[in-house]
Amino acid sequence: MDDSPLLTVEDLSTEIHTSRGPFKAVDGVSFTVRPGEMFGIVGESGSGKSVLGRTVMGLYTSGPTMTVTGKVVLDGTDVHALTAAGRRRLWRSDVGMVFQDPATALNPVKKIGRHLTEGMRGLSRTAARTRAEELLRLVGIPEPRRRLGQYPHELSGGMRQRVVIAIALAGEPSLLIADEPTTALDVTVQKQILDLLGRLQAELGTAIVLISHNLAVVAGRADRVAVMYAGRLAELAPAAALFAGPRHPYTEALLASVPRLADPPHSPLQAIDGAPPDMAAPPPGCRFAPRCRYASDACETSPALVADHGHAYACHHPVSSIGGA
Repeated sequence: MDDSPLLTVEDLSTEIHTSRGPFKAVDGVSFTVRPGEMFGIVGESGSGKSVLGRTVMGLYTSGPTMTVTGKVVLDGTDVHALTAAGRRRLWRSDVGMVFQDPATALNPVKKIGRHLTEGMRGLSRTAARTRAEELLRLVGIPEPRRRLGQYPHELSGGMRQRVVIAIALAGEPSLLIADEPTTALDVTVQKQILDLLGRLQAELGTAIVLISHNLAVVAGRADRVAVMYAGRLAELAPAAALFAGPRHPYTEALLASVPRLADPPHSPLQAIDGAPPDMAAPPPGCRFAPRCRYASDACETSPALVADHGHAYACHHPVSSIGGA
């Protein structure tokens, strides 16, 4: 794997303008993704993961309803310095996105073939249809030629999600952003989709940003994992290190809340007390402090993200230093 970053995100913030005032859904996030890497982003619903993905993609930009600051550089291109036309060209070639609900990502009155071919520029109609058939075959859809003439409602949920992945791959992107790609699917189909993404990463060398609220989805698949809480990065580390020894109390609590097959039947889950903060009026200092069992007066000051041998965390009381690991 090439160590030079394909994607660089620097101090990225996305502030949404609401009737209650500014709502900072993403707050000062920085990370890199290397070519061919599987990079996981996890956190509770409402932590800012999806807004982060859409801002990185360039779907969310500064305008009347929001303000975006910071920098997103994809393979040397500053995404937010591009015009709208420039971003559309980027989406057709360098970056693709898989949305979490294929039922809403696909137009119900367009056939599958139209979904796949309408973004293919410079190809004849025959060549575009051949390419569409190849893409369906690539993502494991049987009878791809027949599927091109079908509508989305004629396919199962898992097959629709494979179509969405095929559309994202149409421009042979170097980066694929998968936003909760298994949310609406049953567990067997979830595994099939995750196995497909892993195969595409290995065979095509595509870097993948895998966004999920489910730690089990990224465990064993991601090379590195970023944990988000209330719009900020709480922890960022190689996946093996993060799951073996979390440093942030929020990550520790997330891992403790996952049910385990070895537990006796009807064992109570270890829930995280409280609720995520109101992002229109976030608490001062560490945003996890009101729910953290290790909180102290020091947590009234926002902790910086510090790195320790490639394991970064934003906490005044990292878990290993307080006997929590």
